Amino acid sequence: MLSLIGNSSASAAENGSERLVTLGNVVELSPGRMALGSTLEDILSITSRKTALSGLALIGTSALLLAGCAAAPEAEDDTAAGSDFLPCMVSDSGGFDDKSFNQLGYEGLTEASDEIGVTPITVESNAETDFAPNIQSLVDQGCDLIVTVGFALSAATLEAAEANPEVEFALIDDAADGDFDGAPDFDNTKPILFDASQAAFLAGYASADYSTTGVVGTYGGMEYPTVTIFMQGFADGVTYYNEQKGTDVQTIGLDLFTGGFEANETAKTYATNLIDQNADVIFPVGGPIYQSAGAAIVDSGKPVVLLGADADVFETDPTYSELYFTSVLKGIKAGVYDVVTAAAGGDFSNEPYIGTLENDGVGIAPFHEFEDAVSPELQTELDALTESIISGDVVVESYLNAG
Repeated sequence: MLSLIGNSSASAAENGSERLVTLGNVVELSPGRMALGSTLEDILSITSRKTALSGLALIGTSALLLAGCAAAPEAEDDTAAGSDFLPCMVSDSGGFDDKSFNQLGYEGLTEASDEIGVTPITVESNAETDFAPNIQSLVDQGCDLIVTVGFALSAATLEAAEANPEVEFALIDDAADGDFDGAPDFDNTKPILFDASQAAFLAGYASADYSTTGVVGTYGGMEYPTVTIFMQGFADGVTYYNEQKGTDVQTIGLDLFTGGFEANETAKTYATNLIDQNADVIFPVGGPIYQSAGAAIVDSGKPVVLLGADADVFETDPTYSELYFTSVLKGIKAGVYDVVTAAAGGDFSNEPYIGTLENDGVGIAPFHEFEDAVSPELQTELDALTESIISGDVVVESYLNAG
C-alpha cells in the first residue's frame, strides 16, 4: 500500500533528516485526546524517507486542555524533572479532539513534552476571537515555545511573535498571506507546512479509478489555502486520471464551504447534496466535518465511500470504518515533536519545513476495508505516479510551489 507518514516519535528522533533537523519530535496525546499519527510507520522525512504514512492510533487520557479563552491555565511550578523549558500550544476552533490536525499537533506536543520531562500548557480556541487572547495568556505564563495549530492563527501568532522576540513560535500551516514564499516571517517563527496537494492528487486518482458513477465530490470547512490545497489537489488527480484513461469522471463541490470546522447539520447537508448529485466518493476537508458526511452516507443507504484529511480516520475514529476509502495524511505529529524537542535542546531554527511526497511529509493511508475492492493495478499505478511527482515529471500545483 502507498503509506507515507510514520508512526513513531522514536524514529523521528532517530532519523531526523536535514529537512527537519531543527524540528522537534512528536508526542503522545494527552488525556481524553486521540493520538493521531501514532501508528504511522516512520514519519516524515522530518524523520526520514523510511517512514510510512499509515495509521494514527487513538490515545485516550485527560489533558491540560482549556476551553476557549477562559481563564488562562496555571503553569506548573516545576515544569520538568531536569528541564525548565516550557512548551505550549493553542488550538484552532476545531479543538484538540477533532481527530484531525489539532489532535495530531496536540499529540506531538505531549509526546515531546514527556520525552524531555516537562508539563506543557495547552489552550483550546472556540472561535477566532480567542486566538490572540489565548496566545497572550501563554506568553504571560512564560512559555518558551508556543505552537499554534492552523492557518487561521497565523496573523495572531505573527503579531505576538513580533511583540515578544524572546519567545519562540512554531506555526502549523503558516501562510498568513495565502502565498507562502518560503521565507520565515521573523527569527523566532518557524513555519511548518505540508504540500497536501501532492497526496490529495494520489487520492483523487484512486477515487476516480474506484468510482462507478463517474462522479466524485469534495467540500471544505472554510476557504483557507490549507483547505483548498486538499480539494484542488484531489480534483487535479481526477483530471489526470481522465487524461491517462480516456474517462470523464467529474469532480463536484469545489466551491462548497460550510463556514466552519464543526460536525453539524450544515456539513451533513452538503454531503447529502453531493450524494444526490450521484457522487459515490466524498472528500470533506476541515477537521471533523467528515463525521457529518459519514452520517449523510449512512442515511442515504447508498454505496458511497468517504475520505479523511490530515489523519488516517480509520485509525483515529472507527465510527464509520466501513466507509473509509483512504485518507490524505499530513505529518503534523512528527513535525511538532521535532520542533519541540529541538527547541528544548536549544536548536530552534526559523527555517521552514515543507512536507512533500519526497520527504514523506504527506501521503495517503492504506485502503483498509477496500483493499480487495480496488483494481489490482491501482497500487502499482499509484506507486509509479508517486515517483513521477517526486521526479517532477508530473507537476502538482499548489500555493506552496506557485511562482
